[in-house]
Amino acid sequence: MINKKTVIIGATPNTNRYAFAAANMLNERNYSFVPIGIKKGEIFGKTILDIRKKPSVDNVHTITMYIGPRHQPEWYDYLLSLLPQRVIFNPGTENFEFKRMLEENGIKVEMACTLVMISTGQY
Repeated sequence: MINKKTVIIGATPNTNRYAFAAANMLNERNYSFVPIGIKKGEIFGKTILDIRKKPSVDNVHTITMYIGPRHQPEWYDYLLSLLPQRVIFNPGTENFEFKRMLEENGIKVEMACTLVMISTGQY
């Protein structure tokens, strides 16, 4: 297992969604990931944790965002509490207010596509 534990925010068991594709790629390449969202279900044997319960996750390297900017503000404090080393804003999730908050807390921010980063070895 590669030690870049990734929290997928907006995780879903819907195979047509990019969040599922990211989980699939992370799983195939042996990255540790934690699916968190409002959808119920499992992804590759991992139960999707309910973001509304603000589950505790230790040793987070990366948070990859799959929820739009208008749904993010209520989760700012929770996401900051996970103490990630970096946050990836996938296309359509860009949020410059949250980006500034993350950077002020010493967290690296990337406006990028997780799928492309993994595919090209930039993850």
